[in-house]
Amino acid sequence: MLTVDIKKKLSNFNLNISFTIPNKTLVLFGPSGCGKTTILRCIAGLLKPDEGTIVSNETIFYSSKTATDLPARTRNVSYMFQDFALFPHMNVKHNIWYGVKTHNQQANELYEKLIILLKIEHLPHRTIKDLSGGEKQRIAMVRALMAEPKILLLDEPLSALDSQSRYELQDELKHLQTIWNIPFILVTHSPEEAQALGDKVVFIDQGQQVAEPPPSWNINIYGKKIRRFFL
Repeated sequence: MLTVDIKKKLSNFNLNISFTIPNKTLVLFGPSGCGKTTILRCIAGLLKPDEGTIVSNETIFYSSKTATDLPARTRNVSYMFQDFALFPHMNVKHNIWYGVKTHNQQANELYEKLIILLKIEHLPHRTIKDLSGGEKQRIAMVRALMAEPKILLLDEPLSALDSQSRYELQDELKHLQTIWNIPFILVTHSPEEAQALGDKVVFIDQGQQVAEPPPSWNINIYGKKIRRFFL
């Protein structure tokens, strides 16, 4: 269970967001620049809200009332960046193991399980530059889950992929969430992706949580299909 109730002043607007998500997938949906990535960064501990609370189960990540602000390294949150943030000078296996603190039998078993689940068991010794976008996405996902996080944050993880890879990885993400049974928080501005992946969708407009997509999105950004999906 993750509860987020935060405010933060940004350059163009004030962010004001509040939601609770059990061990399901929550989609933060809205146009570019509306505050979605800022929310992820606050949950991860990479950015500090101005006020409010962020609580994971019974662990307080942030509270302005008690002046609590846990460092990112102690939150046990994995963050999968939009560009995957893989290291080009390392092969696939070294990328996956980067940041794993304990190399033991349990970690080796988890590694073997993940590379099979995400169908990359043939890639460990390949270099990053030789991989497709879908392969890079799978490797980034394995690396994120190797940390055995309590929360997984995904910043537009499928945006750079072709249609076929996107559909395949949507199914794999849903399958992984049911296996890991932790909150997945996913940022997107794709209505199809939000519909396919979200157990709950939070609409964000200029930093504010709204009950439904504003009319301006329908006219200027997404056309009529967003209302068909979500209203």
